Amino acid sequence: MMQERNLTEILADIDRSGASTVITPGWMQGRAAFGGLAAALAARGASTLVGPDKSLRSLMVSFVAPAPAGDVLVTADMLREGRNVAQVTAQVMAGDSVCTQVMAAFGSARDTKAAAPLAAFKPEPRDSAPLLDGSKNRTLPPFFCHFDGHWTGGGIPISNRADRRLGMWVRHKTDMSAFPAEKLIALADIPPPIMMAHYNQPVMASSLSWSLEFVVPPQTVSSDWFYLDFTLEAASGGYSQQSGSIFTESGQLVALSRQCMVYFE
Repeated sequence: MMQERNLTEILADIDRSGASTVITPGWMQGRAAFGGLAAALAARGASTLVGPDKSLRSLMVSFVAPAPAGDVLVTADMLREGRNVAQVTAQVMAGDSVCTQVMAAFGSARDTKAAAPLAAFKPEPRDSAPLLDGSKNRTLPPFFCHFDGHWTGGGIPISNRADRRLGMWVRHKTDMSAFPAEKLIALADIPPPIMMAHYNQPVMASSLSWSLEFVVPPQTVSSDWFYLDFTLEAASGGYSQQSGSIFTESGQLVALSRQCMVYFE
């Protein structure tokens, strides 16, 4: 039986383009590996081609095919690197098939004027909802056993409520300080499609594409707990669009998410 691996162990294998790693069964979400894991692997591969002077600024992800448990390969290519910005593409592959494709933009900071974030930090108290236990709650996907969470703000799948937002407090169970960008990427993909809350029975759903933008350099973020505030923008014809804000425990906005998801009745 394959021994379960935490995220730092999986990411540590990716030290160059063309490196392989093993996704263990505890990271699955239905028939595919957790999308946040796949995106983090691709981002890690992209980062191996970029120097430490440039921080990850944006990540555009296409979930091409389900990433399976087992061996996967991560490859990356530098498209262009200038003095301040580098653009890199990376793939997670299973055999000859691309599972996840990302476009990552890295950039160094410049001396400019600034504008304060508009997103408001209005979380429900973390202790207003019990701690989610992925090892005991069978309604949670297997990958959640690697996280702690408090689901405080609606959007609960199969609740038959027409919620338009959800709120969650989440953190990694393992120390992710060596992988600050991947730490945020994995957390930011935890919320399910909010449309699933509109049903009273299970529906099939998955991510099609995802854009994640970093408001601050990930390496400057030290918080362990994060608050995810996500909104359903629109949904019809089996496709939904939702956006989200990721805050530190103290209320600092660190990333913005926008995702196109598919759902099947």
